[in-house]
Amino acid sequence: MTQSEIKLKRTESILKELIPEALSTLEDEQLRGLAVTDVVCRKGRYNADVYLDKMDFTSAEVSQIYSKLKKVKSYLQNYCAGEEGWFRAPDFVFYFDDLLEEQNRIDELFEKIEKELKNE
Repeated sequence: MTQSEIKLKRTESILKELIPEALSTLEDEQLRGLAVTDVVCRKGRYNADVYLDKMDFTSAEVSQIYSKLKKVKSYLQNYCAGEEGWFRAPDFVFYFDDLLEEQNRIDELFEKIEKELKNE
């Protein structure tokens, strides 16, 4: 692993801790409850894809949360930069992570197959 890859992973790890911390300081209850599942930095740590747990949000709630996140994005960047003493924080792009739902669905299918095999 090269030095730049190590710095990239370190930045991702720090952001994975700082973004939920920053979200918890907000007054909006919906944003405070969001869970960050992963952060992936790109373009020399100037952009970061932030993956959030979708939980049981409807599509209307998801779009509402996206618009709220757009409004507080600069606050989150300033918070992260201030906490780490960075000159500049990455530009955040938020996504809802469906991976957990897919994983649960796959687990349910395996359980169903296992039960059917036991019944035969």
